[in-house]
Amino acid sequence: MNPENRLPPLFAAEITVQIGDINYGNHLANDAVLRLCHEARIRWLAQHNLTELDIGSQTGIIMTDAALQYTAQARHGDILSVHLSAFAKGRSRFAITYRLIRNSDGKTIATAETGMACFHYQNQKVCKIPETFLALLQAV
Repeated sequence: MNPENRLPPLFAAEITVQIGDINYGNHLANDAVLRLCHEARIRWLAQHNLTELDIGSQTGIIMTDAALQYTAQARHGDILSVHLSAFAKGRSRFAITYRLIRNSDGKTIATAETGMACFHYQNQKVCKIPETFLALLQAV
């Protein structure tokens, strides 16, 4: 897992750092980074009329692992662009990489990668990536 992966972005979302995202050090909390990545992932899927529960063929997705790397502080009110890339890692798994960039100065705040598995919620089993979603992953 390499959160520094620099694939071309498939999607970008602008997200403002909220007060609930701030920790005792008065900067973006580590758990908030993963929440911001989740928000970007939801927006990317929604752009394609998909959800985490339905990416096609009765298939949802689940997160299997995550790696985060922090490179600068973000503060309350900062507007971040979350750039998202994705790639297949096998027949049932894929990864999504994220780069959080502060709009005011272009500084990278954090990078992240989430490992995802395709999951059939009714059968409670990992399953194959649907062909339509695989095409979306390969659209770069």
